[in-house]
Amino acid sequence: MKRREFLGVAAGAIAMPALATSARGDTTYQWRMATSWPNGAPGVGINAQRLADRITAMSGGRITVKLFGAGEMVPAFEVFDAVSQGVCHMGHGTPYYWQGKNPVFHYFTGVPFGLMAWEMAGWLQFGGGQALWEEAYAPFGVLPFYAGSSGVQAGGWLNREIRSLDDLKGLRFRIAGLGGEVMRRLGASVMLTPPGEIFSSMQNGTIDAAEWVGPWNDLAFGLDRVAKYYYLPAFHELGPALELMVNKKAFESLPPDLQEIVRGAALASAAETMADFTFHNIEAAARMLSESGTEMREWPEPVAAAMAKVSKDVLSELAATSDLAARIAASHDAYLAKARRWSRWSDVAALDLRNNHPVP
Repeated sequence: MKRREFLGVAAGAIAMPALATSARGDTTYQWRMATSWPNGAPGVGINAQRLADRITAMSGGRITVKLFGAGEMVPAFEVFDAVSQGVCHMGHGTPYYWQGKNPVFHYFTGVPFGLMAWEMAGWLQFGGGQALWEEAYAPFGVLPFYAGSSGVQAGGWLNREIRSLDDLKGLRFRIAGLGGEVMRRLGASVMLTPPGEIFSSMQNGTIDAAEWVGPWNDLAFGLDRVAKYYYLPAFHELGPALELMVNKKAFESLPPDLQEIVRGAALASAAETMADFTFHNIEAAARMLSESGTEMREWPEPVAAAMAKVSKDVLSELAATSDLAARIAASHDAYLAKARRWSRWSDVAALDLRNNHPVP
């Protein structure tokens, strides 16, 4: 869609709400959901469709949600604008894709060396994060809902080993979020290729390295066929959040019970999405390790230390960009500090115990 056409559609979208009347007299709503994902993409595209279908089913058809994959209504990285301007009623994506609107959006996907998926859910739902997220989106007329996580992501597919910081120099790296800024400062040439173009860009040599999601998605996209080395984990995406965005005027036009159905469907999708990624990443990693020539690698300690140092600088600069950024950073960082202390005695200790003393 050309920009002129995009803006033309937006101008009339909210003024002409998609309403109808059912046979029994209830007002019904025909809503459009745009996504940043190719239709049927594992984890992301599939769960966006499930969410759309769940809202339709839970509402008894009083809201009918039609999904449009990346590029069908708007390009992948223009979904937020489409929701904001009323081109569509809902969108499915991840907040850092829209960081050009406000860099604080990064916090609601996740930041380098930040929150794990379950910790992110805790901060948003019970630690004040949701209110801050809504405040950040309010100027754009968009209401955000947490819609799950992929869990720990992979750091990227590379065709050469990373033994030192020198190996990052000039590396043409497809990497998203603040991780991209960290890599840029470490010498990589960073770009954000849309998901549907990652494979071809690796295949034709436009990029030398790419991070996407994790084993399930990466194998589905064929990245194991265009690169040998698989670096894990993604230092910048330890528990990145997915989101359901809703045009605020459209949401407020719903009766209270349908508003609650949208909220409840997003919560259900968050749990289902996390379970989906967890199961399929385990299965895909098993296949990868037994059937492919992929060589898994961890970031060398000097490289990881440099990533952490630069990440600290990047986050300090982000926190200084506005009063809102400072308040979000303060809330997030205080919670993260507590999460680190607890995880030492819970998740980390439990995984060490299980892995060091396998029973079955």
